[in-house]
Amino acid sequence: MAPLAEAVPVIHSAVTTGGAGDVAFNAVIDSFRSDLGVLNPPGACAPGPCTTGRREINWDAVPPGFSSPNAFPGDFFNGTTGIQPAGRIRGATFTTPGTGFRVSASEFSDEAGFGPAEFDAFSPARLFASMGSNITDVTFSVPGSPGLAATVRGMGVVFADVDYTGSASLEFFDTSGASLGLFPVEGVFPTADGRNSQGSFSFLGVSFNAGERVSRVRIVSGAHGIDGTYTGLDDAVVMDDFIYAEPQAVPEPLTSALVGAGLAGLLAFRRRRST
Repeated sequence: MAPLAEAVPVIHSAVTTGGAGDVAFNAVIDSFRSDLGVLNPPGACAPGPCTTGRREINWDAVPPGFSSPNAFPGDFFNGTTGIQPAGRIRGATFTTPGTGFRVSASEFSDEAGFGPAEFDAFSPARLFASMGSNITDVTFSVPGSPGLAATVRGMGVVFADVDYTGSASLEFFDTSGASLGLFPVEGVFPTADGRNSQGSFSFLGVSFNAGERVSRVRIVSGAHGIDGTYTGLDDAVVMDDFIYAEPQAVPEPLTSALVGAGLAGLLAFRRRRST
């Protein structure tokens, strides 16, 4: 296995103005899915984790009570069987330095004066966005065990209406908090010349294959929160499908394991001396 410093992330990136049915665009997403493994459906291996595969969130089953104009709770997909339906147990929690999250009821035409043509849903009919900030942090836990930290080896996101490259991005962090890389999302108009990209989709998926483990992904989507006032070249960006590898439990630190083994050996030695 190559040292982490020599690791080269595997990047799957595409953009389309041809709608959700664009064959070439979907082929890039399917290639990323294949890279991560077979889909583990909602409730699979609960409490988990499954040993291989991937998870997906497309927001479409979020009920009206948690859809706009109501707030969406960041731990919606990180419950336990006795508390939440099994379909929500997917090992991902969302936080933001802003005021919260919304899942659209009507493609966010009810937010910040956006018209019905501003955003399209990639997997109809709901979309996801942060409020009061353009930052969404995704942290992982073992599905069904929200208190047990986990890592993944890759994640991808479908974005709606990215005007120019870099107005959205993914940054990956390991268990020590060190960045594994910041990756810009491709936009329709890389020159940011002010043209509109309504109805477009962008996809960025990044996986790691040299032993890196991702504990958190920071998503930047647009100029600011979906509830802000957009002027000039401010880019309004929202999100649809999240695709990520099956969260795996963070192993016990090696130092703790060695200390434990040393103590066990010392106790055994003392028992032998005392007999």
